[in-house]
Amino acid sequence: MAAARAHLTDGMDGPGGEEAPRPFRQAVAALAALRPRPEVRLAPLPPPRRLAPFAHAVEASVEVDGEELADGRFVLLHDPAGQEAWRGTFRVVTLARAELEPEMAADPLLPEVTWSWLTGALRERSVAYAEPGGTVTRAGSYFFGELAGRAARAELEVRASWTPRDDLGSAAAGHLGAWCDLLCQCAGLPPESGEGAAVVPLPQRRGPQPL
Repeated sequence: MAAARAHLTDGMDGPGGEEAPRPFRQAVAALAALRPRPEVRLAPLPPPRRLAPFAHAVEASVEVDGEELADGRFVLLHDPAGQEAWRGTFRVVTLARAELEPEMAADPLLPEVTWSWLTGALRERSVAYAEPGGTVTRAGSYFFGELAGRAARAELEVRASWTPRDDLGSAAAGHLGAWCDLLCQCAGLPPESGEGAAVVPLPQRRGPQPL
């Protein structure tokens, strides 16, 4: 997270060059202070400029033994005037991706189970949120002709957004932490001790299997 701290100014200036409001600056500082589990690597991203006056973005990957098992991005948006669709002044927008076994991608319960990982992670982190929305997409690739020797591949993609209901400040770290938990479950990692113990991740093509 040292790199993230060095980029705390990303998205800190508004469209007219004005300084970001204190609540947004506090939230960004809390994101930079988060310490995820060792398999998660966080790094700053250039924030989007058209979605809100102020934005901060990070990318993440889940790596085990040098192999990347999942990746995604987390964006915190802030509009001091609020936006009707958000029903608030902050909005979190996220993406998570991981490779699956093709037979798991065909599981009819996959979308519902995956979405429950997100809501469960937010609940475990005890963060308040509203207006959640998103999609769970599974895509498969099958190879033919001169590519027929390649194994079939399937990918899971989760796009989700929600409105934080906390006085963000330090609570912003809980939202990022919940998303990191989702990313780890998509990667097939077992939950850390005492965290999400009731949730059983789906097995993945790559990486460690649940304990």
